[in-house]
Amino acid sequence: MAVELDRIREIAERVAGSSGLEVVEVELLGSGPARMLRVFLDRPGAAASDALGGVTHGDCADFSREFGTILDVEDAVPGGSYTLEVSSPGLDRKLEKARDFERFVGSRVKLMTRQPVNNNRFFEGRLESFHDGRLSLDMSVASKKSRKKMGAASNGQKVEIEFANVEKANLVPEL
Repeated sequence: MAVELDRIREIAERVAGSSGLEVVEVELLGSGPARMLRVFLDRPGAAASDALGGVTHGDCADFSREFGTILDVEDAVPGGSYTLEVSSPGLDRKLEKARDFERFVGSRVKLMTRQPVNNNRFFEGRLESFHDGRLSLDMSVASKKSRKKMGAASNGQKVEIEFANVEKANLVPEL
């Protein structure tokens, strides 16, 4: 299935690129007639706080039409029927690649590490910087719920975490 997903992602990136969009994630879920192909799109350079700079409903509809047609013509999704879902990654989008962390410097993030840092694996704070494979978090902006989870590690301090140690990370919406 990895080969099919690589081919699907390649087609998605080609279609998205022609519209000035980028593919954030491609998922093929389920089996049989209940399969769902999800594609998450974003507009390069749009910050998390830039409501006007992101992907529009029209962008998703246009991409879906063109992408779906190519998938069907090239029979890129083997095994029969599937449902195509195209959307933005949302305000609480996942951060997975180094370029995601570079792009969202200044944003609030919540993350979990593989190995404890200062006796803690859960962190929330403002991403102050990302360079040389290390990210710096200012935890003084963490929510009360997160402060409780982080314990003493959250007392207004800053923490540096190796990118390779990040297991899971998401933006925290600021409205």
